[in-house]
Amino acid sequence: MVKTLIGPRLRQLRNAQGLTQAQMAKQLGISAAYVNLLENNQRSLSVQVLMALTETFGVDWRDLVADNDINQLADLRAAVQDPIFPGDTPDLTELRGAIDHAPRLVALFLALHQSHRTTLEKFRAIASGGIITDLLARSPETAIHDFFRDRENHFPALENAAEAISGRRDWGGDDIYGLLRSRLSDRHGVSVAIQPVDEMPDALRVFDRDGGILSLSQALNHSNRLFQMAHVLGLLECADILDDLIANSGVPEEDGRARCRVELTNYFAAALLLPYKRFLALAEASSYDIDTLASAFTVSFEQVCHRLTTLQRDGARGVPFFFLRVDKAGNVTKRFNATSFNLAEQGGACPVWNVHTAFRSPGVIVPQFVELPDGEQFLTISRTTDRPVFSRQTQDRRLVVTLGCEIRHVDRIGYAEAYDLSNPALFAPIGINCHLCPRQACSQRAHQPLHMKLPIDTDRRGNTRYES
Repeated sequence: MVKTLIGPRLRQLRNAQGLTQAQMAKQLGISAAYVNLLENNQRSLSVQVLMALTETFGVDWRDLVADNDINQLADLRAAVQDPIFPGDTPDLTELRGAIDHAPRLVALFLALHQSHRTTLEKFRAIASGGIITDLLARSPETAIHDFFRDRENHFPALENAAEAISGRRDWGGDDIYGLLRSRLSDRHGVSVAIQPVDEMPDALRVFDRDGGILSLSQALNHSNRLFQMAHVLGLLECADILDDLIANSGVPEEDGRARCRVELTNYFAAALLLPYKRFLALAEASSYDIDTLASAFTVSFEQVCHRLTTLQRDGARGVPFFFLRVDKAGNVTKRFNATSFNLAEQGGACPVWNVHTAFRSPGVIVPQFVELPDGEQFLTISRTTDRPVFSRQTQDRRLVVTLGCEIRHVDRIGYAEAYDLSNPALFAPIGINCHLCPRQACSQRAHQPLHMKLPIDTDRRGNTRYES
């Protein structure tokens, strides 16, 4: 005869009833020790106990003695042989032990593995359709983002190079434009020319290295002209530093390395215009008031936000921020990160997050407290920023810049002072984007998640058409 072992199912039944082993034993008229042996598959089920279970708890005896373990063992064995699990796989004894003693954990593991397989199949289907040639490979933009994030968006060599210039007695003050222009001319033989828009219809900055001329468009305002001049100065004075950083960046493609050089040189420009010590001191003194910082250093709102993400010097750290810039269509046009927040690489940011709401109130800082699906909480502030306008066709080129930090830093941020952080309703539940968000019953869901299935009931209409 084949022994009937029901340990995991008996344990699930007892837990569902909210009973201890002693309480269940009393209702069945058996000893608590016997219940313990049954649950650990050390005793087989007798007909008398089976009848007592069906009569006492109203369960179908077929559900108790149904043997699904063979199929589950086969599924589990196939799953652990997946190439994503390196090394030796568990043997049959270990797998049977998992099924006997942790059946719900096994079921969740199998569901997770099936979700993984389904997602891979979707990726392969997209790729085979010619839409994406190599979906799983990192894009150059992703490689650059990871390179910056791995270094906490802080590059001491560029900071030191900037401080070697900005730390001089004759550097700074109101005449920063003249100082930049003189340094370009005196040290590098580069003259600066402000050109009419019709002579530079497709560019804001053109640097003619051979001719020694830096042409800047009249469409650039004062702060952006300063930044472009500082950028070119970085290209000239930090070439060796840039070469070394890029060589160790892990960015594989040539166009990606060119983009990386642009971003690193932008970093230098920000460090030159916003010297680390003075900028950090005022940031802390003003409770990170962005408008105060922009006015003090004659730079733009966006340039301050960008610089705030870089204050991670050992012994003199500022609040670690992430930075995100999006357009009206939801495309991510720039991102930097010194936090654990996972920034979306492409469009489709969460509509619950007020990144897009900021477009309705141009020039107004909109704070929001948000919570990710994993429970991490952040303060974010969003505000519009305008791109240079140089024709009727380039009007309304408005973007939104968002800056965010972990909730543990909000006591240093003035924008959080008016809020009651003890109120759980203060935090908006957001995700990275709908394709990756596991939240259920979200009224703003726009896509079915790639990695999970939402419940659908034909007799019930939920908040969206993606789940009941």
